[in-house]
Amino acid sequence: MEDEGVVKKFCYMNRKAPYGTIYALESLEVVLIAAAFDQDISLVFADDGVYQLTNNQDTDGIGMKNFSKTYTALGDYDIKKIYVEKESLEERGLTADDLQALKYEDEDDDWAEKDSLFVVGREELSKIIDEQDVVLSF
Repeated sequence: MEDEGVVKKFCYMNRKAPYGTIYALESLEVVLIAAAFDQDISLVFADDGVYQLTNNQDTDGIGMKNFSKTYTALGDYDIKKIYVEKESLEERGLTADDLQALKYEDEDDDWAEKDSLFVVGREELSKIIDEQDVVLSF
């Protein structure tokens, strides 16, 4: 029997492009719900999931709602650990400069804005994932 009140580490893996399927939007909604329950959340973007965080997304031509700006609100939900796999970016001709600037305000540091988005290599990302109690892939 598990201890009640113990916060588990949840990792949400995002591997799909932002549009064309419901995976990206569903992942975002699940993450926001989990954050409301004070879970320890990490977000990972790998493979085509890196496109979810790119700047200046335009969905006018595909008739889908652009939800990419919602990622900028993650800091308001105390989500501070957002990892992007470096190799996935490189394989798609992208760099960290192509991604949204995701920040949070650190209440312990006089509300200073700090980065919550980290580009990490596969080896480091593997270690981060291994430290999680639950991993959900979208």
